Amino acid sequence: MTTLTTTPLAPLLERLFEEAAAASPAMSSAVADLSSEERTRLMRSKTDYLDFYAKLKDVPLPVSRETGALLYMLARNSGARTVVEFGTSFGISTLHLAAALRDNGGGRLITTEFEPSKVARARQNLAAGGLDDLVEIREGDALQTLAANLPDSIDLLLLDGAKALYPEILELVESRLRPGAFIVADNADYSPDYLAHVRSPEAGYMSTPFGGDVELSMRLG
Repeated sequence: MTTLTTTPLAPLLERLFEEAAAASPAMSSAVADLSSEERTRLMRSKTDYLDFYAKLKDVPLPVSRETGALLYMLARNSGARTVVEFGTSFGISTLHLAAALRDNGGGRLITTEFEPSKVARARQNLAAGGLDDLVEIREGDALQTLAANLPDSIDLLLLDGAKALYPEILELVESRLRPGAFIVADNADYSPDYLAHVRSPEAGYMSTPFGGDVELSMRLG
């Protein structure tokens, strides 16, 4: 038995995934007036994304169930003790990662979120899951919140915030990624600069697409 598959976390995650599925029409209506080209432009912009995500401040924007399971398995199997997450939202991915830390015997998860209302929801969910003691939520712009006071060695990095900022966020933590550390980038296709970096032979990563919407990378040294 694992923290992920038992009470209180398993029923909590089931409810959160169901609520996220029910909220999908709200996301659709929020971006209904955008063409696919404009949506892609906003997702890739390093400035205009703020307006885009403001429209979605009440929408969960979770990882998929499959990606959540992947996060738990990677963190659990690697014995992760230090995890950094960019983009908390309602905390569904955070719960998966914190569950792995619990089953690994403890650790520290630093996550960051721009929207105050989402921070509040994530705190509630982490408390309900009994995992809030493992998680530090930093509210604000990740370019500032992750610019200091990070662990000397990071075992896993999840990128699931504004896609345009993936290269900058990776740069902030790159020197602290231990050899063998995993980097999971959700919807990485919206960040071609990030993909170019982690797929470059000179960058020091092994990287591959995973499951259609995730880029899975490993730090080589």
